[in-house]
Amino acid sequence: MPDALATPTLRMTHAQYDTVLAHCFDGFPDEACGLLAGPFADGAPTGEVGQVYPCRNADASARTYTVDSKDLLGAMRDADDHGHDIIGVWHSHTHTDAYPSATDVRQAVDPSWCYVIVSLKTGEPVLRGYYIRDGVIGECAVQVG
Repeated sequence: MPDALATPTLRMTHAQYDTVLAHCFDGFPDEACGLLAGPFADGAPTGEVGQVYPCRNADASARTYTVDSKDLLGAMRDADDHGHDIIGVWHSHTHTDAYPSATDVRQAVDPSWCYVIVSLKTGEPVLRGYYIRDGVIGECAVQVG
């Protein structure tokens, strides 16, 4: 049986990537956020992104984010309808690099999720992914194609 905490490459389409970036720019100057859904196999995400769900940032803040609870519920229901699960979350960093902050690490809710961060610090977006497990940050490769 595969390791339930393996770190598969996160694979998204160009359209999904564009949706994530557009939502981050639309949310500026506040942090934007959203959810990623995809299939699980043997109890772990495969890395394939089936759907992306732009969500409202309930914090309405340039420094923190909380996925709106109604958006979370809607995304979970739609993912389930497609035979998928939530496999990650994305948010933008409006003033810092695409690297998890201490708040991001503290609020990481699922060790199997990929946490995608889009930095808008320089105006040119930088998208990177991470796994956060027991406070330890590890890179998650992201493939767009």
